[in-house]
Amino acid sequence: MQTESEAGIEQKESMARKGIKLLIKIIITIVCFWYISTKIDFTAALQAITKANFIYLTIALLFFILSKVISSYRLNIYFRNIGLQLSEWTNMKLYWLGMFYNLFLPGAISGDAYKVVLLNRKYKSPYKKTSAAVLLDRLSGVLALGVILSVYGIFVIDETTYDVLLAIGTVIAIVALYFLVKVLFKDFLPGFAPTFFWGLAVQASQVVCIYFILLSLKIPINHEWIFIFLASAVISILPLSLGGGLGTREVVFAEGARFFHLDPQTGVVISLLFYLLTVIGSLPGLYFNFHDPMLQKENTEI
Repeated sequence: MQTESEAGIEQKESMARKGIKLLIKIIITIVCFWYISTKIDFTAALQAITKANFIYLTIALLFFILSKVISSYRLNIYFRNIGLQLSEWTNMKLYWLGMFYNLFLPGAISGDAYKVVLLNRKYKSPYKKTSAAVLLDRLSGVLALGVILSVYGIFVIDETTYDVLLAIGTVIAIVALYFLVKVLFKDFLPGFAPTFFWGLAVQASQVVCIYFILLSLKIPINHEWIFIFLASAVISILPLSLGGGLGTREVVFAEGARFFHLDPQTGVVISLLFYLLTVIGSLPGLYFNFHDPMLQKENTEI
């Protein structure tokens, strides 16, 4: 049995680790923006943001929100695989809450972990199964992101060898995740195909979002910007900086623009506008932080 003093020490160590991780994220974010500041004119970048077409940005926001609605539906497929029956609206509220935690509370508990905690408290859903559902939802999203990234890579990378490697890597990734689910997460196998295709719909919605951001800035539409965005999305998945990739995403946009002989400052403007839309799209989670998203208990059989 763990004594009270030992539990207290363990809790303090856990808080210290979280504090160190938060400090590292803050440092990385600051370093990223310092690096960007040496490459672009932030004043001019902010002026470009303020001059962006509001109508196109509103449409871009709607497509971003659509991507999150689809993401929520995809996650609920995995929940139903383990007998956790949440209405789509309840799950969407929970999803928004997770988005808010991921974006605004990086030093606390992550949004994914908090969803698992809430579901356990409300419905006594096993941590292991619920955590597996959230993890597989993330993996299916990453897989779909990789597939679309590979497709755009074939268009923008003028090298047959790389194109072949991207195609082969995509097929291997799909097969590998399928067998991972089949061997280790059998309960979720029925959800593999639908979640994969809904994952493609999520990424497609965000690609359309970027197209409208380009239109709002009167930037000629080309596949290179989309490829850079998708590459930055992969980097933002890694918990390296604050706010779901703030700073690291901008570095990828700036350096990606240089690689394709585009304007790095334009790349940073696109990235910051996407982040702004992410913030706006996550704000409903603030309401559900103070109002229980699962106020009425639903039918759950796990």
